Amino acid sequence: MPGESTRVTLLVTQTLERLGIAYAVGGSLASSLHGVMRSTLDVDIVADMRLEHIQPLVAALSKEFYADDEMMKDAIEHHSSFNLIHHKTAFKVDIFIRKTRAFDQMQLEWRRTSVIATDPEESVYVTSPEDVILSKLEWYRMGGEVSDRQWRDTPVGVGVLKTRAGDLDLEYLRKWAIELKVSDLLDRALKESF
Repeated sequence: MPGESTRVTLLVTQTLERLGIAYAVGGSLASSLHGVMRSTLDVDIVADMRLEHIQPLVAALSKEFYADDEMMKDAIEHHSSFNLIHHKTAFKVDIFIRKTRAFDQMQLEWRRTSVIATDPEESVYVTSPEDVILSKLEWYRMGGEVSDRQWRDTPVGVGVLKTRAGDLDLEYLRKWAIELKVSDLLDRALKESF
């Protein structure tokens, strides 16, 4: 990741950690950290935020970020998302409030640490490679599976399958693929990745 994007991401993740808010970086950054390079103009973070976290988060970040407490409140109440925009760079951090379904709960349970910067070495929590794959397959299914272009983009998931093949928990993948109703897509992705 370019230096400024990394710095902005760390400002947010370190603040979440200080406030005791469980989180995991997802999206393109997670895919990149799992070996499939993706360019990104923002960072996606899943967070287990509650109403009592709003004021401390705003207080901690408001000097460097646009942070709307009403937008945060609405996102928490509806399990949706809000964004933080870095004043100096306009880099956007999208915070997705963890949903209540079992798969979304597991994403924070299965998160991993990954080095995001060196000198000094800095790490963040990221969604597991399995969850990156499952999320991309679910996204493809919800998008109507209408185009080859969508499928090629989805296999950031397939790319993660290829680069992490020996490290993946196939039992976990299959269990949640059934739950998310994407078993057929997982089978297709597995065939295409080997």
